[in-house]
Amino acid sequence: MEPWWTLFVDYITSPRALDVLQAAIKIGIGVVLGRLAGNGLARLFADADAQRAMIIRRASLYGIAGLFTASALMELGFDLGVLLGAAGILTVAIGFASQTSASNVISGLFLLGERPFAVGDIIRVSGTTGEVLSIDLLSVKLRTFDNLFVRIPNETMIKSEVTNLRRFPIRRVDLQVGVAYKEDLRQVREVLLEVADRNPLCLEEPPPLILFQGYGDSAINHQFSVWAKTENFLDLRNSIPVEIKEAFDEHGIEIPFPHRTLYTGSETAPFPVQSTSQGPGPTPEPPDDAGEARQD
Repeated sequence: MEPWWTLFVDYITSPRALDVLQAAIKIGIGVVLGRLAGNGLARLFADADAQRAMIIRRASLYGIAGLFTASALMELGFDLGVLLGAAGILTVAIGFASQTSASNVISGLFLLGERPFAVGDIIRVSGTTGEVLSIDLLSVKLRTFDNLFVRIPNETMIKSEVTNLRRFPIRRVDLQVGVAYKEDLRQVREVLLEVADRNPLCLEEPPPLILFQGYGDSAINHQFSVWAKTENFLDLRNSIPVEIKEAFDEHGIEIPFPHRTLYTGSETAPFPVQSTSQGPGPTPEPPDDAGEARQD
């Protein structure tokens, strides 16, 4: 019996081994060319969003590598017709066995075609808000503001209401402002517009908006709306309430809290209410003159 190393040398020097080596080299060349072509096409379409560039790179890699792999298998003597037939049967079987996955794939194609959001956008769906990390064929990956990873199936994305918080370049900040009934509403309006004019994050166009909301139980309610660039939304949302409070304090405008007033039937004179620090105790005795008056 020949030693194993002799058999190994004979195998690696045989024509069959050389064909396998050539096929492996061809597959490797296909993978390298696929990566280079994908990166080149992504740079060519530099104006495309990150998701589209990712799809271009993957399609180039899989397409070119697949062609080189098919050529290498044909050189090794594989019948591609048999392989394609088996792959088709396997695909049909997998489709029937995983209808949910097929639904997610179809929904993913709709998302890629409709493009309601892109990688890097901030979206809100089913009570979850986060940054879009990727849009794949089965699911959409999000990263929430507290740095949690959330995977949402594409079918859920198609069936749910999705809010894109970064689709448009500007956003509106709505604030509910209540003032006391004694205040001059014209002065309140002037002070609010002055606050918006001083804040550098507020846009002049569209102009600030003040809407009368109604007469509340303890205040006259207004909605104060100002516009900001989308990237400045949170900064303006946190800064302008402080500036409103400071401006109201400066002009003596009261921001009321819920209170109740008791009346005794008169429209102007309130019923006097006095509070004492004396705790509960025995009922005091009436004065002597009161007893003498009763006897009389």
